[in-house]
Amino acid sequence: MTAESGTHTTRKGSGEQAIPRTPELVLCAVDEPLAQAWQAVLRPLGGSVRVHRGSVLDVPAQAVVSPANSYGWMRGGIDAVYARAFPEVEQNVRSAVLAYHGGELPIGEAVVVPTGEPSPAWLISAPTMREPGELLPADTVHPYLAARAVFLQWRDGRLEQGFDVRRVVDTIAMPGLGTGVGGVSPETCARQVAAAWEEVFATR
Repeated sequence: MTAESGTHTTRKGSGEQAIPRTPELVLCAVDEPLAQAWQAVLRPLGGSVRVHRGSVLDVPAQAVVSPANSYGWMRGGIDAVYARAFPEVEQNVRSAVLAYHGGELPIGEAVVVPTGEPSPAWLISAPTMREPGELLPADTVHPYLAARAVFLQWRDGRLEQGFDVRRVVDTIAMPGLGTGVGGVSPETCARQVAAAWEEVFATR
């Protein structure tokens, strides 16, 4: 039900389709300030990142991002939207957090769980706050840590079924991280997500 860290290798000459170096990342915003903040950081990130003005659930994607709390409760903000759309997903997140992290998923870590629906099939839970409803300080780096955890899961994670996450997820739809209940400004969120993308996927 979850993804654990692993090492990805490509078998040359096996006839397998090459896997892109990055996923397609769709930065979603239902309000204009966040859409503008996303747009402002878009150009340096390259062609595999785009902005969607509208609900994260309107994006054709294999995975959506949940900027959850460390305990996996999905009762407010975008998490409540996910819980209504995917009735099994909150229990899947809480079970994964209990099984792999002792009941508390640290900020800076992420789990990948099935949504229970055909599309999107996966939800990446990456907490931006420890407690539900926590107001984050102005100097928080939690959006950066959450985004980095998402990107590392795509790059290095493995599902219980034995597949690399990157083999089953081509497109990730990401809402604002901490910009709702957490009170993070759209500009802060966008800059930190961009920094995490560049750190994980920058050409070495």
